[in-house]
Amino acid sequence: MIRDLRTLRLRNVRQLWRFTLLGLALLVVGFALTLSVGQSVTPPMDVIRVLLGEGAPGDTFTVRELRLPRAVMGVVAGMCFGLAGSAFQVLLRNPLASPDIIGISAGASAAAVCAIVFFGASGPTVSAVAILSALGVAVLVYVLAWRDGVASGRLILVGIGVAAMLQSVVAYSLSKAPAWGLQEALRWLSGTLNGASLGQVGPLLAALVIGGGVLLTQSRALAALQMGDDAASAIGVPVAQTRILVVLSAVAVIAVATAVCGPIAFVAFLARPLASRISGAGGPLLLLSALTGAVLVVAADYTGQFLLPARYPVGIVTGALGAPYLLYLIARIHRKGALS
Repeated sequence: MIRDLRTLRLRNVRQLWRFTLLGLALLVVGFALTLSVGQSVTPPMDVIRVLLGEGAPGDTFTVRELRLPRAVMGVVAGMCFGLAGSAFQVLLRNPLASPDIIGISAGASAAAVCAIVFFGASGPTVSAVAILSALGVAVLVYVLAWRDGVASGRLILVGIGVAAMLQSVVAYSLSKAPAWGLQEALRWLSGTLNGASLGQVGPLLAALVIGGGVLLTQSRALAALQMGDDAASAIGVPVAQTRILVVLSAVAVIAVATAVCGPIAFVAFLARPLASRISGAGGPLLLLSALTGAVLVVAADYTGQFLLPARYPVGIVTGALGAPYLLYLIARIHRKGALS
């Protein structure tokens, strides 16, 4: 019996790594396509020469100044969204427990729009305000949902209510916005990689390495928490400390990503369910979810820029993908008669 369980576990690990490598391969292909193909086509060898500092001036500007920052930001932001979304869904044992749904992204959006519209803020100021607001909303939702512990269904309902209130703040702010502020706020709210620069990637990369690294170290604890708090505690997992560490790390990661790129809709929500369905594996799937998030953002950005009749920000494309799945998930949960 023990040998059969070990064999099954080894088979699952191998399957997970196969799909992780497949995700990495898809990401490399998408990244290379973004660097090579746009309004004009740059041959792969010319792209390599540019990256080595030996390209022609025209190719150098197109690849290094326009396409490379956009591609790198898409990859890193997508990994941040996918990783944070997976951590929340596993921790709360509910596919609806995504930062998109429970108000964290809405908190960043409301604060950023208010800063843009009423104070004329831009750049790092908007990012800082969005990060602080996302952290504050996460604490607020957690506190409001606390009642001798935090049940995932109650937290999701509280988060949806907080998100609705924050969306009304966004709507009011937009109604009072001057022309410049309205345009800038709408650009930020759509979730976009336009205007990406390698300088903006630094904070994203730092959040991914530090916060993502912390989350990956908690993979075993998260896998235990999937069986329930009592079971996790019985095998020595410090449940309360793990929850606090995972929540703080995940909120920090997604807050920075949202601050830099805007609320790219539903990437955090979709990444883990897609990773789980494609691989057939269970568990936290943090790394595979991160890769899935990156592939989603890179593919959606390329689609919005070059494969549709008009150009659309990446958040519009991911929103069109995520909304039907959200409706399907809510209908399925309604049939079961519970949120948790």
